[in-house]
Amino acid sequence: MPFLLGLTGNIACGKSTVGQVLAERYGAEYVDADRLVHTLYAAGTAETAAIAARFGKDLLQPDGTIDRRRLGDMVMSNDAALRDLERILDPGVGRAIADRVENTSAPVVVLDAIRLIESGIAEQCDTVWVVVCDRELQLQRLQSSRGLTREQAALRIAAQRPADEKLRHAKAVITNNGSLDDLLRQIESAWAATVRPALSA
Repeated sequence: MPFLLGLTGNIACGKSTVGQVLAERYGAEYVDADRLVHTLYAAGTAETAAIAARFGKDLLQPDGTIDRRRLGDMVMSNDAALRDLERILDPGVGRAIADRVENTSAPVVVLDAIRLIESGIAEQCDTVWVVVCDRELQLQRLQSSRGLTREQAALRIAAQRPADEKLRHAKAVITNNGSLDDLLRQIESAWAATVRPALSA
């Protein structure tokens, strides 16, 4: 089994940047749960059918895929709807992650999941890193990277559980408020403290 590094943090804090650094500079296999979710929104999947049945067939686009932006706006202001969506998606995401872990040749697999703790995936990990940043930076990044309004960005941030809940499980905390060089230094420090000793054992 590879060493499993669980990577989490709230939206737009920079998890994917950290994950890409770990893949490019440290030879890890990077598994992005958000990208796995997007594959479940494809035409003809069981998840797409279940989402259409629960949230309305008008969410289906002409090509049969789910309109992710509209679905996001719908569930981010409704806790019960968000939980229902998570129940639909979690089993498929879990199967896809397990398949990647079982078939990798990399010594380290990075599991990037915003719900790493809540879904129970963290319990399978050898270490857990949490990426944090200031809320204002989250808002700016969501607006620039996803084309959201400030209100839409704020809604997505508010829908997530507080970062404090994730921090209780962290073996390393990466604060992504500064420069790339600062981020790289923190990643190296966390790797040296939580991963390298296990790989050398």
